[in-house]
Amino acid sequence: MAYWLMKSEPGSYSWDNLVRDGGTMWDGVRNNAARLHLRAMKAGDQALFYHSMDERAVVGIMKITGPGQPDGEEGTWVKVPVEPVRALAKPVTLAAIKAEPRLAKMELIRQSRLSVAPVRDEEWKLVLEMAK
Repeated sequence: MAYWLMKSEPGSYSWDNLVRDGGTMWDGVRNNAARLHLRAMKAGDQALFYHSMDERAVVGIMKITGPGQPDGEEGTWVKVPVEPVRALAKPVTLAAIKAEPRLAKMELIRQSRLSVAPVRDEEWKLVLEMAK
C-alpha cells in the first residue's frame, strides 16, 4: 500500500463534504506531476486529506477505492475515486509539519504547490502521531 497527500481548498470541497457524500471522484487536477501520482494510485492506498489556503492542515484520512480514470474530454488528465476513512483527532498544521525536522523532506514542504504528492511510510506514521 502506498500513501499520498491530496490537497483541497475547503471552500471548494472540504473534509466535511467528503464525509457527507461518503466518497467522491478526486478530479480537476491539472498539473503534470500530480497527474503521474494519480495514475500511480491503486485501490487500497490511503491519502492524507489536506485543507489548503487559510487552514493549511491535514484533517483526515481517505482511501483510494479504485484505479485512475480519464478526467475531461481530452482524456489526458486523471481522476480517482476516494472515500473517507476517519477524521484526525487533531488537525496537523503546516506550521507543525515544518517545525518537525524529521519531515523536512516531505513533498508538502519541498514542492508546496503540488496538490497530489506521495508520502513516505515514516512521514505517514509521524503525521498520524502528531494528530493524537
